[in-house]
Amino acid sequence: MRDVLPDEVALRDWAMAQILAVYRRHGFVRIETPAVESLRLLLRSDGGENEKLIYKILKRGDKLAAAGAEDLADLGLRFDLTVPLVRYYAHNLARLPQPLKAIQIGPVWRAERPQQGRYRQFTQCDIDILGVASEVAEIELILATSEALAALGLKDLTVRINDRRLLGAMVAHCGFEPGRAGSVFIALDKLDKVGRDGVAAELRETGHAPAAVERLLDGLAAGATPAALRGLLGARVDEAVWRGLQRVLDTVEAQAAGRFRLAFDATLVRGMGYYTGPIFEVQHGGSTSSIAGGGRYDRMVGKFIGRDVPATGFSIGFERVISILLERGPVAEAEAERVVLVFPESEGLGPVLALARDLREQGKQVLLEARAKRLGKQLQDLETRGFRRIGVLGPDGVVEWREPRVGGAGETSA
Repeated sequence: MRDVLPDEVALRDWAMAQILAVYRRHGFVRIETPAVESLRLLLRSDGGENEKLIYKILKRGDKLAAAGAEDLADLGLRFDLTVPLVRYYAHNLARLPQPLKAIQIGPVWRAERPQQGRYRQFTQCDIDILGVASEVAEIELILATSEALAALGLKDLTVRINDRRLLGAMVAHCGFEPGRAGSVFIALDKLDKVGRDGVAAELRETGHAPAAVERLLDGLAAGATPAALRGLLGARVDEAVWRGLQRVLDTVEAQAAGRFRLAFDATLVRGMGYYTGPIFEVQHGGSTSSIAGGGRYDRMVGKFIGRDVPATGFSIGFERVISILLERGPVAEAEAERVVLVFPESEGLGPVLALARDLREQGKQVLLEARAKRLGKQLQDLETRGFRRIGVLGPDGVVEWREPRVGGAGETSA
């Protein structure tokens, strides 16, 4: 967990505003869920390895005193925004629009091993559609998310698409033990990080048959297109799955119009165990890490209300996007002109406060600073902080507007 300095906060605010504007234009509405959820809910959410990273909250008072060694916690900090959304949807179903197109932006927590670019508290930025069974939902999510990333000035984007049902069929086709597909997916999800040999070693170490492991990796390599994979899997996959996948690929490709690339990727897994259908990620430039990801999770809501509700979502990796924007340098102009008024603290405050009020009513952001003994250095510091409009009040209340000059004491502007 880390502190964020003002310049980065300003960039984060700008980026969030751009993303929200795009999502709202696509008809999504913003909701909020609590940081804390029932631990039982979090642990039965099919969150994959993230369930091992939950920050648990001890019971309080008499409940803690009466708890056994294995029953000390009853709550946990959310590790993503999807699990809280499903609980939220189930609890508020009667009061929500149907279908629901939701935006969530907020912090999540995972007890990660500290390393560059991975934080224990970080922001996620999600859109989800609940109540739409057709692949129209996937198409909307992909187009909205790619447009949001483009609004941040990000180019060279590639959207990768796969389907969990194809992966499940491949695992069965290759001869893995029934019921152990989850561990296969967890290992395969690391393919871009540890390579083919690393995945093969992990699968063998967890007890999977070496022959099945080789068939799986060879088959995924050979299934570079939906047609090639279809020839391999045959009737193991329902015709509707292939038809839906092709509709997503064709429709999104037509709408991309060269603004981003689209690719089918038979090796794409996504780590969460709750995915039931199409899955997708976005890569930026030559990086193998994704900056956004999501998929369909049709069976999660049913755990709460007794019937399945079609659901699919896409999450922007906000921290990764911000790191790219920081590396690229400032991209956003201030939403309002930033003005600083330097005033003599020994004089009355009336004139400077009146001037500040007038400027703020004109839509400007106004900072007040008492005049330092070394005015030239003060002006240089203000310029470094991004101020280009500086008013220095004299004892008579007259304002001299100055344009600071690095290395000098400043010049009076006309």
